[in-house]
Amino acid sequence: MSLFTDRSGVALLVIDVQVDVVADAHKRDAVVGNINSLVEQARKSDVPVVWVQHNDEWMTIDSPEWQLVPELEPLPGEPIVNKQYRSSFEATELESVLANLDAARLIVTGAQTNNCIRHTIHCALERGYDVTLVEDAHTTSDFERDNGIVTAASVIDEQNASLQEYGLPGRTCTIVPTADAFGS
Repeated sequence: MSLFTDRSGVALLVIDVQVDVVADAHKRDAVVGNINSLVEQARKSDVPVVWVQHNDEWMTIDSPEWQLVPELEPLPGEPIVNKQYRSSFEATELESVLANLDAARLIVTGAQTNNCIRHTIHCALERGYDVTLVEDAHTTSDFERDNGIVTAASVIDEQNASLQEYGLPGRTCTIVPTADAFGS
């Protein structure tokens, strides 16, 4: 549905699946495996894969911590977007990359659920994209708040529940498992 009348394509976003970001992530290996499966499905379906990597003072570009996890490897020509904010759109070339790829719908995977996944999805919807969040292909880590530990599992569950059938005028967000992300 999206707000783009001149675009009809889809793109797979792989957000921040970097060594340091997912080092202690909830169900790390299963989620990375699901993302790898989605990357393979996208490539077989001629769906572009767009890689997003966060950098800042604790995770500088080209440092070991900044690298994508070894299980995932971009192919030559697949766009890589560097970012410094929670939204993959803020102060990056992501919008122009997606326009060049004819993308009107985004399939979103990656980390951290409560930060970069959440903010990228909301910004995508606000910019006019339809979004599909793959419910078993995003993760985060437990973290401490004043009132105790917030578990990664509860954050992931909340994100999946709150975005299910969420929409704005002319665009929607849906939640699907890995097996259904490409209409299987």
